[in-house]
Amino acid sequence: MTAEADPLTAAKEDSAPDAGTALVARMRAGERRAIAEAATECERAGIRPSPGLASLMRAMQPYLGRARLIGITGPPGAGKSTLVNALIAHLRALGLTVGVIAVDPSSPISGGAILGDRVRMTAALDDDGVFVRSVASRGALGGLSPAAVRVVDALDAAGFNVILIETVGTGQSEIDIAEVADVRIVVNAPGLGDDIQAMKSGLLEIADILVVNKGDRPDADATLAQLKSAAAIRSSRVPVLKCTAATGDGIKALWEATAPLAEAALLVAPEIRRRRRARTLIARAAAEMLARRVRAGEVDRLRPLADDLLEGRLSLDEAARRLLEGT
Repeated sequence: MTAEADPLTAAKEDSAPDAGTALVARMRAGERRAIAEAATECERAGIRPSPGLASLMRAMQPYLGRARLIGITGPPGAGKSTLVNALIAHLRALGLTVGVIAVDPSSPISGGAILGDRVRMTAALDDDGVFVRSVASRGALGGLSPAAVRVVDALDAAGFNVILIETVGTGQSEIDIAEVADVRIVVNAPGLGDDIQAMKSGLLEIADILVVNKGDRPDADATLAQLKSAAAIRSSRVPVLKCTAATGDGIKALWEATAPLAEAALLVAPEIRRRRRARTLIARAAAEMLARRVRAGEVDRLRPLADDLLEGRLSLDEAARRLLEGT
């Protein structure tokens, strides 16, 4: 004889929150383990998504698009991690909670982040108002992997006031940050010289704020003047500041220049801001998928298009368009 279902028990099961909703509730209550779990789910979504990912993403949607996203990029050796550490300390003194995504080079063995920027961010130690996550670049030439963009969602949904995104710093190709961050800070070190000219077509042109770090060095003022000259070429005025992140000198002025730009970005509807991140993910995934197919020789149209390009019958843009459209 089959036992009849208990209507009260069934009602309780129907009204119980699913795993994603429960996890997001824990995140927004400030539970660090829950934030770490969500970040891990988001980070591995493009590799081996878990059965609960869809539930988590649905539960996060109402809380996305509210954090101030600050991108920090620049060439290696500019002191980006030290600058991030100084910004964390300043923001916490203002009472703001801070999430940090530190994008590191990938290990050739494990594929994980090999530098582990969190060890250099002492301002985050033993502070529940700060959460730092190192994310591997996984070979992303534009500076941000899709995993990093998804982890932004996790920290945004957790309710952090400010999210700092530090890129690897491999040079002028790191321009993905322009598609994700509300404010782009490009950090430079004294003595760049001709490197500033080489950066004009990349990092300098995406900058909302230019910073000369290590401002206590003798050649800092000369580099500051060079950057101001380079910035003057642009149609809009870009603040060019000097700081010494190791001592905190100039960090207050940097945030005072950053905050109005970040607040202006928040005037855009949250759904528009989160869709912008989604578009970046889709575009990157499509580009990487097509590149893999081309390298593997899986695209039948590639050989005749290559011949037409080499013999001058097609421009590179036209060849690429036909490949995408399948014509």
